[in-house]
Amino acid sequence: MSQLINLREKTLNSKEGEFVFGAEHTGSHACYMIYGVLAPGEKGRQIKPGKGHEEMVLAATGDIEVTGTVSERLGRGQAFHIAEEQTAYLENPGTTEAVYVIAGGHSEHGHHH
Repeated sequence: MSQLINLREKTLNSKEGEFVFGAEHTGSHACYMIYGVLAPGEKGRQIKPGKGHEEMVLAATGDIEVTGTVSERLGRGQAFHIAEEQTAYLENPGTTEAVYVIAGGHSEHGHHH
């Protein structure tokens, strides 16, 4: 049985503004989850799954401006998909923090560690 992890607490204690819940915690390379917090006015947070990976990015709170491979404004509950070397950048144009969650895993053609 896995241990409960407070992703928000871990994220707030990291200088990157993100926390990856993945193989280190689960023992599995099948999937991972990233919890991220964007400060008010923060720009340029890069999202790039990398070779052999795909990700679904969800705006959990706040509005998030997305540029790059995907160019959209995400409101709470909206999401987009990005794969491999595609790149997107997140910006929080608001006056309060914005939270996003990324669910990721391996592409169909696979990637082995």
